[in-house]
Amino acid sequence: MTELELRRREQHKLRLSWMPWLYFSLKPHQRAWAEEWQREVQQAFRELETITIAEGCFVAPEARLFAEPGRTLEIGPGCSIAADVFVHGPAVLGPGVSLNARVSLDGGSAGIFVGEGTRIATGAAIYAFDHGIAPDRAIRSQPVRSKGIRIGADVWIGANAGVTDGVTIGDHAVVAMGAVVTRDVPPWAIVAGVPARVVGDRREKPTIG
Repeated sequence: MTELELRRREQHKLRLSWMPWLYFSLKPHQRAWAEEWQREVQQAFRELETITIAEGCFVAPEARLFAEPGRTLEIGPGCSIAADVFVHGPAVLGPGVSLNARVSLDGGSAGIFVGEGTRIATGAAIYAFDHGIAPDRAIRSQPVRSKGIRIGADVWIGANAGVTDGVTIGDHAVVAMGAVVTRDVPPWAIVAGVPARVVGDRREKPTIG
């Protein structure tokens, strides 16, 4: 390969890291080098952290995945994890889960579960722990608790949304951009606002187009 061709391939890798959905529609001649690249990237994560990565996944080398013993990370088949994603286990990503750029997940001690086919958009923050705010001690000295977070299948969490500890989000729900989810979300519900509240139902929403 010429120097220009090498530079273009590196640029293509960068494009895939930030827009990983493109990986799954690569042309055959692109897929050959991309799959080899992904085998190397994913093996490096496996060697350094307590991570299992199933077949057919895309993981950006710029992702920050941390899973020390006791805080494992399980990535199901067909998942995609974009650049600048931060994940700290324990966490389980079901088949086909997508984490777009700059998503943050921290499983605390109780963990995060994300169901099949769920999409989590850029900048969303999901933290399965919290700490007290009692006035008798400094914030840095407050006790920490972790109840865990469960996100169902076929959920869409919009850009820059937040999900707090202890929340369950039902299957097929939609969380609007910038919403902060502090209570359970029913299946099929559309929630928006700070704090998030139900504003609709996907089954009643007109189809776009």
